Amino acid sequence: KIPEASTLCKRYPSSMTRILLAAILNHDKSRQEIKEIIEDAGRQEIPVLERYLTILGTIASISVLLGLLGTVMGMIRTFNSIAALGYGNPEALASGISEALVATATGLTIAIPTLVLYNVFSSKVDSLVIEMEKNALRMLSILKRD
Repeated sequence: KIPEASTLCKRYPSSMTRILLAAILNHDKSRQEIKEIIEDAGRQEIPVLERYLTILGTIASISVLLGLLGTVMGMIRTFNSIAALGYGNPEALASGISEALVATATGLTIAIPTLVLYNVFSSKVDSLVIEMEKNALRMLSILKRD
């Protein structure tokens, strides 16, 4: 039922159905050739599954660095206050220290959940890739029964 299977794969496009469709459309080739076609199709689908992971990883990394930058800027402000006013002005010191702590807290508040999401989605992609490999091998066995 190659035509029906092909139609179903085209009707419901996804990474899995695109891989299966590649195998189905080449059902007349040898087992090894179909296996290579499946592997090629899989390699093309992995970037599709990982497309937003880079963004999440970048946000997690940059938010920590921006928090650190804010911390450094707040401490510079504190030391400039000390240099200009001495130790006798606690309001000026508190303002710079507060700026440093707020920047650190903000960076961590963004980085921690973003890193958790990055790891969750990375794990999900890995699971999907394994599932796609299993299904593709099942399809290969169906197409080329020994």
